[in-house]
Amino acid sequence: MTSQFLAPVLQEGDEEVERSLRPRRLDEFVGQERTKLQLEIALEAAKARGEALDHVLLVGPPGLGKTTLATIVREELGVGLRTVAGPALERKGDMAAILTGLEARDVLFIDEIHRVNPAIEEILYPALEDFRLDIIVGQGAGARTLTLDLPHFTLVGATTRTGLLTTPLRDRFGMTFRLGYYEPAELSSIVARSARILGVEVDEAAADEIAGRARGTPRVANRILRRVRDVAEVRHAGAVTLEIAREALGLLEVDEAGLERTDRELLSAVADKFGGGPVGLSTLAVSLGEEPDTIEDVYEPYLLQLGFLQRTPRGRVITALGRAHIGAEPGSDGLF
Repeated sequence: MTSQFLAPVLQEGDEEVERSLRPRRLDEFVGQERTKLQLEIALEAAKARGEALDHVLLVGPPGLGKTTLATIVREELGVGLRTVAGPALERKGDMAAILTGLEARDVLFIDEIHRVNPAIEEILYPALEDFRLDIIVGQGAGARTLTLDLPHFTLVGATTRTGLLTTPLRDRFGMTFRLGYYEPAELSSIVARSARILGVEVDEAAADEIAGRARGTPRVANRILRRVRDVAEVRHAGAVTLEIAREALGLLEVDEAGLERTDRELLSAVADKFGGGPVGLSTLAVSLGEEPDTIEDVYEPYLLQLGFLQRTPRGRVITALGRAHIGAEPGSDGLF
């Protein structure tokens, strides 16, 4: 087995199970307490006034619950939800069709909103601020603008890279929440809840072990739990003990820090192939056979969080902690 089974990118066949494990209400959502508190107040106020919730921007690495929170907003408000990925919005007509199909107070969730093209953004500006859709009819001197009123709706945008959002678009969100990595105790609660939903018996020590290797990410914790369940059912009696969890994690090549094979290969490439760095992102991506965006958005955030890797103006550099983790010799300066 390779780390591709656990990387925080949905694999084919996992999506339905992933949805079944997502909490449906705010009080079921574990972690992100400050975000939950602020969102709860905003939701209660919107419901009391019978208004649409203000537009919400959710920021954070993959797998921390951005899509789940968008679904919770819809459930709490009791309205409709339309979900679309930013890269899928290629033509103005696509965006216009979605906007005109919304009902009052509905939620429009745009994932990877930083990848929406400029033409779509032009339509979103008046739609978000004035709830109107401007359509240009005709061409040249005879062109005229047709304005359609839109129902008051809520846009929930999710992004892993806030810096790629244009300022005019970012400023149209009334609330911005930055989601952080989860504590082990929070992840252990998530593992226990998911185990109940999946109908698998997991003892507390096993849940803690899974949580400790889940990269601070609920999606990864749930992914590991499903693979551990497979090992428990195939090789053992079905219940997950600490020993079985460790056996499964060994098969999955997930180490004590939560690093998978690709993470360790990335650190080893910087340390061995490029002398500890600095090495450019595109060069590193080619050496690993990965896309630069995948390295930057999926693998690097956790390595940076652990202090195993540094981003510098000249490129990526492995730290002393990173070298120690993979058993590499210190650099010539004794640090990198």
